[in-house]
Amino acid sequence: QVQLFESGGGLVHPGGSLRLSCAASERTTSHYAMGWFRHAPGTSREFVSAITWSGGRTLYADAVKGRFTTTRDNSQNMVFLQTNSLKPEDTAVYYCAQEKAPKSVYLTTIPSSYDHWGQGTLVTVST
Repeated sequence: QVQLFESGGGLVHPGGSLRLSCAASERTTSHYAMGWFRHAPGTSREFVSAITWSGGRTLYADAVKGRFTTTRDNSQNMVFLQTNSLKPEDTAVYYCAQEKAPKSVYLTTIPSSYDHWGQGTLVTVST
C-alpha cells in the first residue's frame, strides 16, 4: 500500500512563498493523477490542485489560480506544490492524495476520488 509524505510547510508572512513536497513510497504512484487539498479549522476539506499522471495537465481551484503551481517528478516519485503570494486565508493543513484510477485522463476535484492520503503539512500565513 502506497504511503505519501508531505513536507515543506511552515510559517510565512503574507506575500511569501513555500514549496510543498509529497514523497511516495511506491514507484507505481507515477501511474496515477495526484491532487493537493487543504483543510483549515472550521471548514471542510478543499480542493487545491491536481496533476495528471504524466504531468501534462493541471487543474487549480479558483482561489489559488495564478499563485500556486503543481508539478511532479516521476523519476523521484515526488509531487510538488509551489505556493506564491500567500495570503492569510491560505492557512491550512495541506494534503497530497493519489487518485483511485490509474492513468486517468481526467482530473477531479472530488476527495472521494482519491484513496491514498498523506498526513499533511501545516502552512501558516501570518504577520
